[in-house]
Amino acid sequence: MTEELTKEERILRMMKKVLTNVARDTHAKWGSAHPLSQETVEGIRDCLALIVARERELAEEHGRPMNMRPRFIDEPQKEVVVPIDKASLRGGKQTD
Repeated sequence: MTEELTKEERILRMMKKVLTNVARDTHAKWGSAHPLSQETVEGIRDCLALIVARERELAEEHGRPMNMRPRFIDEPQKEVVVPIDKASLRGGKQTD
């Protein structure tokens, strides 16, 4: 999709990236105390939820789908429909 994002969408995307990086960088190993307070962790979760909700609203306003996900370069973009004939389902014997 080549449509340009609005300034608000770019800000939301950057904020989400920074917050998820903070969460990833401060992730505590099993059994260790988390460096962030529980209140801060909940605040980050709440901020991310608000960002996602606003991104969804903006996408709807601009007619953009929210099912975007990262793809590999060689990953097919469209679904492929494979026709199945009745003969292959009966073990190759045609009775018609």
